Amino acid sequence: MKENNLNMIKVVFPDNSEREVYEGISLQELSEKCKKEYKSTIVAAKVNNDIKELSYRLYDSCRVEFIDLTYEDGMRIYKRSLSFILIKAVNDLFPDRKVVICHSISKGIYCEVKGDKPLTVEEVDMIKNRMIELVNLKIPFIKKIMSLDEAREVFRKIGRMDRFRFIEHRKKPYVTLYECDGFEDYFYGYMVPHTGYLDRFDLKYYHPGLILMSPEKTNPDKIPEYKEQKKLFSIFSEYKKWGKILGVEDVGALNDIVKEGKINELIRVAEALHEKKIAQIADMIAFNEHKKKVVLIAGPSSSGKTTFAHRLSIQLRVNGLRPVTISLDDYFVNRELTPKDENGEYDFEALEAIDIKLFNQHLAELTAGKEVDVPIFNFPNGCRESFCRKLKIDEDQIIIIEGIHGLNEKLTASIAKESKFKIYVSALTSMNIDEHNRIPTTDTRIIRRIVRDFQFRGCSAANTINRWPSVRRGEERNIFPFQEEADVMFNSALMFELGVLKTYAEPLLMEIDSSEPEYSEARRLIEFLSNFLSIDTKEIPANSIIREFIGGSCFYH
Repeated sequence: MKENNLNMIKVVFPDNSEREVYEGISLQELSEKCKKEYKSTIVAAKVNNDIKELSYRLYDSCRVEFIDLTYEDGMRIYKRSLSFILIKAVNDLFPDRKVVICHSISKGIYCEVKGDKPLTVEEVDMIKNRMIELVNLKIPFIKKIMSLDEAREVFRKIGRMDRFRFIEHRKKPYVTLYECDGFEDYFYGYMVPHTGYLDRFDLKYYHPGLILMSPEKTNPDKIPEYKEQKKLFSIFSEYKKWGKILGVEDVGALNDIVKEGKINELIRVAEALHEKKIAQIADMIAFNEHKKKVVLIAGPSSSGKTTFAHRLSIQLRVNGLRPVTISLDDYFVNRELTPKDENGEYDFEALEAIDIKLFNQHLAELTAGKEVDVPIFNFPNGCRESFCRKLKIDEDQIIIIEGIHGLNEKLTASIAKESKFKIYVSALTSMNIDEHNRIPTTDTRIIRRIVRDFQFRGCSAANTINRWPSVRRGEERNIFPFQEEADVMFNSALMFELGVLKTYAEPLLMEIDSSEPEYSEARRLIEFLSNFLSIDTKEIPANSIIREFIGGSCFYH
């Protein structure tokens, strides 16, 4: 029967069930009818594979998939909205101060509150209490679309010159702002309907700023346990200093450099900073009081570990060492012995997929000066070859091992800790779009991987996006828990790289149409890349980490 004699439309859900609803129904109203079927709070929906806010109304028959906090997109929306009420709370309490949303750390987001005096523990408590008040008031987030001139006036009035400068390069003739209780701001992405959705968070004072804690998609009803990550925080801080050295603290400043034709100088200085850091790491290894025999390099997907390993080897040679590389891949167990994941698929990223016993035996023998028969793994056949590679190292040689388990002590238990040097490599982007919109490290890495997978593996962007959640799960299990075990961290991010990657990634992402489930992620990444002006590759040196993804590297033939 029709509701109130209104025209009816058909909505199809992911399980192919159907429901007739009245034309013009909002997603928020429809979500109330479906919320019992979801594990957590619904914050948005995909309509024909395109993400929409819950205020969106349906006027045609369509497919709808609601997004709760167990979805990556759902958690992004939650954290973005939470950042807004943090900024709003600070503005209410301390109108002369400004918030900078910096980077992820310790299961939260590190933020700074800048003003005439340093932030205190008591002030963090005040901000938290004000945020709780805003949540309880259930204030709506109102979307506003305005012309560039109107937006410029808003940003000028509130002193947001980072945003004012940024929209100078915007191609779209309009800007979308959000208002909360009279406070207006720009955010890259969608919001929850009102502040009442944001009832799970915590604030932790962390000198000189604070950490905004929120749930994770694996457990959306609970704030994760705080674990300090001093080394990771230090490397983010170092990258921020590099940004100041280069005069690039946000995307607006980067785009200004591109527009002024000064990008080649930026590329050279950024690459020199990388080389200097790699040389420093090589010195740490070569001149350590404990003679290092094994160097372990680990990091998440698309961090540039392979190029880093090549460049480190060169710097070690400068110091009189002769590195030899061992591939963990050759120590895979035969296919039938490989563990399986929760879906019954082979889990090649599990530590048990490697013959740990044999690997440790060989390491111990090599470092003792003995010769070993290194296995050779045949991937198509899923087993070891019948022949081996003989290997023996001399006194001036050092073993380099690159792989996701490098920081896990179980991988190299046979080698004394003082004989090992562990390096964590990742693209730890801390440059912001603007003060309130950060660039997640995972966005840089997935764009790197989309480009590399197409260039060298013949994979479509849709295929890479589809596999990315599985890659991320493996990182969460096998890499991130061991980050702080590293002796040193290397940030492989380059200030200019997203302007370079844009040229390669955009056409690949645009091939994904609305019939594909990866469409919404492709649209999100295209919108993200639209923030950057394109950068020519001709000035990028052949040994650059970015060459590992776009091609033209001197380390690959």
